[in-house]
Amino acid sequence: MRKYSAAFTAQNGKLIPTAQGMDFVAKFSLPAYREFDDSRYFSGQEMLLKDKRISLKNGLGSVTVCIHGKDVKLGVLLFEDGGTENSPVKVPAMLKQGGAEVLCNLSSSPFSLGKNTKRHKIFGSLAKELHCPSIYCNHIGVQNTGKNIFTFDGQSCVYGEDGMVKAAAPMFKEKLFSFSWDTESGKIRAYAAEDELIATEDDEPAILYKTIRYGTENFLKQTGINRMVLGASGGIDSAVTAALFADILGPQQVLLVNMPSRYNSELTKNLAQQLAENLGCCYTIVPVNDSVAHTVEQLYSPIHNYTSNRDFKVELTGLMYENIQARDRGSRILAGFSAAFKGGISCNANKAEISVGYGTFYGDLIGLFCPLGDLWKYQVYMLGKYLNKKVYKRNVIPERIFTIRPSAELSQEQTVGNGGDPLHYAYHDFLLRSFIENWDKTSPADILKHYIEHTLEEFLGCEKGLVAKLFPSHAAFCQDLERWYNLFTGLSVAKRIQSPPVLSLSCRAYGTDFREAQLTTYYSLEYKAMKEKLLLQERLF
Repeated sequence: MRKYSAAFTAQNGKLIPTAQGMDFVAKFSLPAYREFDDSRYFSGQEMLLKDKRISLKNGLGSVTVCIHGKDVKLGVLLFEDGGTENSPVKVPAMLKQGGAEVLCNLSSSPFSLGKNTKRHKIFGSLAKELHCPSIYCNHIGVQNTGKNIFTFDGQSCVYGEDGMVKAAAPMFKEKLFSFSWDTESGKIRAYAAEDELIATEDDEPAILYKTIRYGTENFLKQTGINRMVLGASGGIDSAVTAALFADILGPQQVLLVNMPSRYNSELTKNLAQQLAENLGCCYTIVPVNDSVAHTVEQLYSPIHNYTSNRDFKVELTGLMYENIQARDRGSRILAGFSAAFKGGISCNANKAEISVGYGTFYGDLIGLFCPLGDLWKYQVYMLGKYLNKKVYKRNVIPERIFTIRPSAELSQEQTVGNGGDPLHYAYHDFLLRSFIENWDKTSPADILKHYIEHTLEEFLGCEKGLVAKLFPSHAAFCQDLERWYNLFTGLSVAKRIQSPPVLSLSCRAYGTDFREAQLTTYYSLEYKAMKEKLLLQERLF
């Protein structure tokens, strides 16, 4: 008994068999990369042909349908990318050889930023190369793997023999559009609205917000959540998240909770309240000084060691004290309000913070899901500007939030105006992005090599001259690189495994799309040799 991810063709209430007499066409070369794991569930067309004792050469024929009294041969295939990149068998070319006059590609292709441009390139080139009109059909909706929420953006297209887009469905909308095809001249005429004739990428913030809003709204509907609770710190991440939920659910369904300690500035407290007022959200202030002090007092309780029959007390470091504040806010206050307000908790973390574990277990890393978890900090700022300008058309996110230096405000050294986040996002966003989103997963040796050759900023895509500005010496650069790489491959892996699901937006998001295990951090011999030589030169000169 086999299961197939398959397509069938029907006309006038009857199935139309393929040229080989099969009732359906199964998916070829089942993908097993990124979030895909088709072979875990399905058998492929290769197995189907083997069972039917049909050779591969003869097993990819067309399906004949009658349109306006004329027979047309369709080449039906199921592929995310048209079978041009990840398949050892060139299915489209074989279908063309088997008599197909039109290629019909049925897809279940999840959204990632820039993917539609890539689709046009792939399917346009395919149509032009084979001199065969191509139809790309993709569905819309939301699916999840438990750790990732994926959106499916639709944007089905028709490509002419010249490789150009002739008609395109809109993004994230059900749409039935039709076109005429003159088989003699090859001319295709689309019957669609003027703005749907050519599918183009919107500007980045617009397409990101459209995707985040669609994915978040549909995920909340799937889970039956119609209220959300989140901590409002006065920073950009919580501000953008609050504006997102207020736009989707309505401001009265969103509770913002400001939880100041003695380290929170008047500026950020006022900004949090101003944000709530601008959005019209529910808002409350719950100070944590007394509860944190009580927890610290309890942790200093004597502990009895029955082996030595002696009492001892633990020693709390500054970092432990910071984490107590974060856990009190998340696991006690937000969790309590979640039950009382009957809403889910949002995790406000961005991808840079998740990359290095800049968050607290059972503190600010709790939640129903993480809508901004696949966005770098610079993209969060970009989204905030877009929300003000295009969505709300007024500054619901106070302008001061965009200009203050981000800070967790968990200690005297880490308050607004007196310190800030240890990450320099203008550089570290791009450094960390290279570790995960580059297909070959950039290593420390790659980074150091580009640094030595003075091509690092070009390689990462960050501002020119930034590296020299941040690092006065080779030793400082290596120290910074190893600090964040150690965190990226160290404790932050454990935090990512236990963090809420992420809405996937990039070519590689944490979770199912980026499978990882808790292992020891590794530096290659190449890296160690380059570093030793570089630091020796610095000491000598």
